Amino acid sequence: MTRYLISFPSGVMDVTPEELPAVADAAHAVVRDAKEAGVLLFTGGLNDDVAPVRVAADGSVSDGTYPQNAQFSGGFTVIDVPTREEAVAWASRIAEACRCRQELREFQFDPLV
Repeated sequence: MTRYLISFPSGVMDVTPEELPAVADAAHAVVRDAKEAGVLLFTGGLNDDVAPVRVAADGSVSDGTYPQNAQFSGGFTVIDVPTREEAVAWASRIAEACRCRQELREFQFDPLV
């Protein structure tokens, strides 16, 4: 099995406040289906109200992110499926529920995980 990250950045969902409950219901239905299928590892959204920090090996903390990650935000789902085609199918279902395109990335294999 291969693990995939399905994600989208904050601000790309084009829905009205009135539509948000229906979008949330649709997204939760996909999550329930993924749980029942045994493919869901984790899902969630980054809290845009909490500023990111960088932590060094000595435990010191500095404000902000790496410059190339400044736009990393939004929602994400991690799944474990046998084929890329299945990952695309789940990403498509999430895209439909959230009403926005999803980015699909494959995690590198790690024999210790």
